[in-house]
Amino acid sequence: MIIGSHVSFGSEQLLGSVKEALSYKANAFMFYTGAPQNTMRKKIDENLTKEAKKIMEENGINIQNVICHAPYIINLANKKDEEKWHFSINFLEQELARCDELGISYLVLHPGSAVGYPVDEALQNIVDALNIVLEKNYRCMILLETMAGKGTECGKNLEEMSFFLKNVEKEVGVCLDTCHLHDAGYEMDKFSEFLENFDKKIGLNKIKCVHINDSKNPLGAHKDRHANIGYGAIGFETLLQICLHEKLKDVPKILETPYVGDTWDAKEKKYPPYLFEIEMLRNATFNEHLLDSILSYYNK
Repeated sequence: MIIGSHVSFGSEQLLGSVKEALSYKANAFMFYTGAPQNTMRKKIDENLTKEAKKIMEENGINIQNVICHAPYIINLANKKDEEKWHFSINFLEQELARCDELGISYLVLHPGSAVGYPVDEALQNIVDALNIVLEKNYRCMILLETMAGKGTECGKNLEEMSFFLKNVEKEVGVCLDTCHLHDAGYEMDKFSEFLENFDKKIGLNKIKCVHINDSKNPLGAHKDRHANIGYGAIGFETLLQICLHEKLKDVPKILETPYVGDTWDAKEKKYPPYLFEIEMLRNATFNEHLLDSILSYYNK
């Protein structure tokens, strides 16, 4: 199973990301090249990148299974303020250039929110922006993420995703998110049927990454609130079957589940659940005492 989680990209940059991923016994991971809510970015340190790649090679992590995520502040859907729209385009170009510098093949992107724009115009704005960005021929491929439909999010169904892939002039891929799909109204316990539908409308070869997240919400809630594996409305067995699905066996699975504290929703100090969630999925065994396992491990 190719599986990992979101990890940090701090003072040691990619090297720190690799070390964190290995602490969770992961063979894949995802990171932001800086805070997802702002534009502050440090110059890529070539020596840290070289050391990271050396450690990855020594530990069997294929760089093709390392994913970058674009910052949330990029919004290609809304063009009311053309200056802000072009800012999003320029910032996305910077992130792609950083990925190329790091040797990363995939950058996951939230398509954007209409925010008052008619949906069809917002979808076209996204296509127009991506066509501008991709004129520069980056090595890194953009993966458009399936969204929950919270607020005015675009990319909330297969029809909108299909529109992107048919109208963007150069190749882009797709990142599935199980929580987002569930919250958008797709039944994850019928995942094979979903993949058949996806294949007809888009093509399975476009799926390059899957975010494995449970959901705190009922089906079709359009809220996007992630839950820990097996502790939400999707459930452990369904998420396990998605991870084991033969048609996606070569696609990296990335956990974005919440950190936990003394309780699931603690406001105080929090700990990552990924070591134990990855273990659950690899062993195909649900841990009924996940919170206790995490607290015991990090407080020993």
